[in-house]
Amino acid sequence: MHLAEATWTDAADVDTDLAVLPVGSTEQHGPHAPLGTDFLTADAIAGAGADEHESRTDQPVVVAPPITIGIAEEHRQFTGTLWVSEDTFRDYVRETIESLASHGWHKIVVVNGHGGNTAALRELCGQVTRHTDAYAVSFTWFDAVDPDDIDMGHGGPLETSVLQHLHPDLVDEDRLDEAGEGAAEGWGEFQSGTNLAYDSAEFSENGAVGDPSDGSKALGETIFDEAVGALAALLDRVAARDRGLPEHR
Repeated sequence: MHLAEATWTDAADVDTDLAVLPVGSTEQHGPHAPLGTDFLTADAIAGAGADEHESRTDQPVVVAPPITIGIAEEHRQFTGTLWVSEDTFRDYVRETIESLASHGWHKIVVVNGHGGNTAALRELCGQVTRHTDAYAVSFTWFDAVDPDDIDMGHGGPLETSVLQHLHPDLVDEDRLDEAGEGAAEGWGEFQSGTNLAYDSAEFSENGAVGDPSDGSKALGETIFDEAVGALAALLDRVAARDRGLPEHR
């Protein structure tokens, strides 16, 4: 059940304790891909993963509306990028999780589409789980897939392929060559295991990392299906899991 499409009475009638919360970012993804890439992919994977879990367990899943702005100051030089501080992000997501739990949906999987959110999500989900009656875990979809010989990059072949599958109208195919020519080969500028760069503009001419023309719509469908299957398996596990922790001694 998608909350954004339901009435409050529909929400009151749903018999589940399980919810997913898509989280992404509004940030540059090179000259060819939309600013909403991260939350668009997270939202689609969250909905499809919830459907797959429900189809094989008959347990509904509440799908919350996506959180569309995250920790993305590293892309600040590229017009249209929006960001909030880590503290604001942690507070906003944590309080959203707590509001879901207040309605009885106290097992929450946060479906993340932006690498900059990952550490904060792990921390805040731990705080929710330790200090409230809710149980929350974070799932970053691109960490759950294993494409052959393709790095994640940024606006590179993996993300672009998934977008070509989900939203082909939002990918500017005429700019793929341009994106590849101005893209960096890797994320950052390293010395002695230390990344010297904080912002993507320091190492990527147009914000992209990896050549998006190395991907395809077919690859995007394969990656999407793998991510959806991984999320559904996680939902199965979270739904069945009894933490069973002993009281503090």
